[in-house]
Amino acid sequence: MKPWIRHAAALATLATAAAVQAAGTVGNTLPTGFPAIEDTSLAKPLIGFGAAGPVTRTPVILIHGNNDTPYATACNPYGRVQALAQFLADNGYSTSELWGIGYQGDQCDLGADQTRRSSIAHTNAANVPDLRRFIRAVMKFTGAKRVDIVGHSLGVTLAREWMRQDEAQDMVRRFVAIDGPNHGIINCSPDPANYWQAAAAGGFTPQSEVCQELGSPDTPFLQLLNGRGGGRENDGPTKVLVIRNGDASFVYFPVQDGSVAPVPAIDSFGKPTDFSKSARLRGAREIVLTGQGAYDPILHSSHLGILNSPQTWQATLDFLAGRSKDKDKDD
Repeated sequence: MKPWIRHAAALATLATAAAVQAAGTVGNTLPTGFPAIEDTSLAKPLIGFGAAGPVTRTPVILIHGNNDTPYATACNPYGRVQALAQFLADNGYSTSELWGIGYQGDQCDLGADQTRRSSIAHTNAANVPDLRRFIRAVMKFTGAKRVDIVGHSLGVTLAREWMRQDEAQDMVRRFVAIDGPNHGIINCSPDPANYWQAAAAGGFTPQSEVCQELGSPDTPFLQLLNGRGGGRENDGPTKVLVIRNGDASFVYFPVQDGSVAPVPAIDSFGKPTDFSKSARLRGAREIVLTGQGAYDPILHSSHLGILNSPQTWQATLDFLAGRSKDKDKDD
C-alpha cells in the first residue's frame, strides 16, 4: 500500500474512532452562565451536572431516585446516573447534551436524622418545583424546544408528576422510566415485620410523607397521577420506555434483594398488595430484566443495580436514538 493511502486510511480510522468516543467527561458541576436555582426544600443551590457547548441532539435530563445524588458525594457512594450519562457521552452525545439534577442535595443532612429519607423534603410534590425550574433552565441554556428524560426510582414519578402538573408532555420527546414506583412501594406497611418503619431505617411509617404518596396504589397521589380508569398511563406525544426488574427489587418484591432483607407485601393501609409490577406503565414499551443485583457493587441489590446495568444503558441509548426493536419515526 502506498504511503499516502496508508495515511488516508489511518486518518479515516481515527475519524471513525473519534466519532464513537466520548465527547468529553461528564462532570459534577453546572456550567458558567447556568442560573443558580435554589432547592425549594433545602434553601441552598441545586446540585447537578451539565456543560456548555453545541447541542445537536435533544438534551437528556437524568433524574436520580430517593436518597441518591446525581453523582457520588462525600455522603452518598452511589450517584450512578452520572455513569449512565458518561455511557451516552462515550457513544456520541456531547456533554452539553447531558444534564443531571440533584433535587435532594448531597444527602449529608441524613446523618443527623435518618427519617428525612421519608420526609416531606423527599416527596414528589416537594421536588416538582426544583425539576420544573431546572428543565426550563436547561431548555433556555441550550435553546432546545424539547428534552428527553431518564429517571430512576423516585425520579420516574417525579418526572411524571411534573408533566402532569404542567401538562408538559409536548416538552418531553422520550422518557426512560427505570424501576419507578408508579404503583407504590412495599416499604410503608404498619406490619411489625416492616423494619423500614424504624427511625434508623428511614422512618417509612404509613404516616410519613413519602408513604402518604407511595405507600399504596390507592393513595390520593397515585390515584391522581395514574388516573382512575384502566387506559394508558402515558397519554400524550411522549414516547415511553419502562425498564424494570422481574425477579427482585427491595422496594417492590417481598424477597431478598442482595443484602437487603424482605418485608411483607402489605400496603400502607394494611392491605395485602402485590407491588411486583409497580414499575409498569400501561401503554408503554417495557423491558423486564433479571439478575440486576450483579451491578450494585455495595448492596448487590437489583433496585440499585438496574441503574448501573449494561443492559439498561444500551436499551436507553437505543431508545433515545430511535433504534428500538419497534422503531418509531423520530420527529
